[in-house]
Parts: sequence; C-alpha cells; structure tokens
Amino acid sequence: MTASNKVIAIVETHKQAENAIKTLAESGFELDKLSIIGKGYQSEEHATGFYNTGDRVKNWGKTGALWGGVWGTLLGSGLFWIPTVGSLLIAGPFVTIIVTALESAAVTGGLTALGGALASIGIKKDSIIKYEMAIKTEKYLIIMDLNDEQLINAKKILKDHEINIH
Repeated sequence: MTASNKVIAIVETHKQAENAIKTLAESGFELDKLSIIGKGYQSEEHATGFYNTGDRVKNWGKTGALWGGVWGTLLGSGLFWIPTVGSLLIAGPFVTIIVTALESAAVTGGLTALGGALASIGIKKDSIIKYEMAIKTEKYLIIMDLNDEQLINAKKILKDHEINIH
C-alpha cells in the first residue's frame, strides 16, 4: 500500500484556485481527496448565508457567482468564523476536520481552530503559521490527500498553473 501524503498548495487568486481544482479533477484526481479554503468574502461582497443539501452548496448568498463554480462540486462545505483569521469558506473533506477542531474543548499550543485542524492532519507548526498568514492575506489553500505517485503528478500539473506544493 502506498503512503498517503497531506500536502498543501498556496494559491494567489480565486481564479487560479478554481483552474487548479478543475485541472486536477480532469486529470483523474478524486474530488473527495481535495479541499479548498479561502476568505469568506471580499470588501463589497457580504455572505448572506448558504445551505447545504446532499453535501453540495446551493446558495452562497451574494457571493454566488464567485463561489458557486468549483466550490459547489467539492463534497462538504461550510462557512466558519475563526477568531484572528476571520470568515473562512471551506469545501471538501477538510470541513469535517475543522468542525472537529471547533468542537474540541481546547485547541492546544496557541493555535487557532484552523491551526489545530491543520496540526491534526500532520502539518508542522511552522508551516501552519505560513498557511494561516496566507489565508489572512486573501490567498487560498488547496489541501490534497495524495499517494506518492499522485503527489508527483499533482506537482507537474500545478506547476503549469505556477503553483507549488509546500
């Protein structure tokens, strides 16, 4: 059995994140192994709410055009308020991990719920700080659960989109 790797790519723009997810899916990567995290809304867009039916997003409020595309195809979705980070939209299996971190009685080591969730999947604390800062500066994270062969292929695919896996 091939080992599983939890890897993260920092993506500069929403369009770049969307294109990367689409390309990975078209290349045979399973959507249930991909998650995306981004800030909840931009300055002129305010989330009015959404509901989730059958693990698919149906309404992102006023942000529908921005978030509806790729985000609606990933399994599981949520809008979360994380102190010191702000509002986060998360789609994919990472939703379950963040919910577990939010429900736990205490997040240890001075980490936010996002940091605690990242630590729970094996991300090192120095990297967690880098990923939280990326989110705070309006970037996106693509979290992938890949075996060794998939990791090599993902690096090649994402390099074409000028994205590096960290």
